Amino acid sequence: MKTAICYYSRHHGNTLKVLEAMAAEGSVDLIDVTTRQAVQLKEYDCIGFASGIYGFEFQKGVVEFARQYLPAQKPVFFVYTYGGAKGTGAKAVAQIAKEKNCPVLGEFSCKGYDTFGPFQLVGGIAKGRPNAQDLENARKFYREIKEHFDRSAQA
Repeated sequence: MKTAICYYSRHHGNTLKVLEAMAAEGSVDLIDVTTRQAVQLKEYDCIGFASGIYGFEFQKGVVEFARQYLPAQKPVFFVYTYGGAKGTGAKAVAQIAKEKNCPVLGEFSCKGYDTFGPFQLVGGIAKGRPNAQDLENARKFYREIKEHFDRSAQA
């Protein structure tokens, strides 16, 4: 299964750490949505969208990237990290997937170290996250997506 994961990860790189763990499980291309590269997502079997939660939502660049580049009927999944609260999670990209008739294969999230705004006054929250267990859970999530996809392709 050839997978693209389109992501935004800044601040502490929490989301990228999770994605690198997933990428170690197979043929995964990580696509930073800020690099303005020409993208042909049609060539991928499956597409992930990933972001930290910013202001209780997916980073807007990822949402716009999905709106512009996600091919219709392409299987998708969502990944996000958050400091304090999940907020609306992947709701915005899930809506785009629905509009494009893309089957959603799942969603993975975990805490990530956060020092944004008032959290820096206390040295941050979710220190040490994502941790080894979070990364193993991310690998397991991606393995399950691959297994589901492989079973569906054989049917």
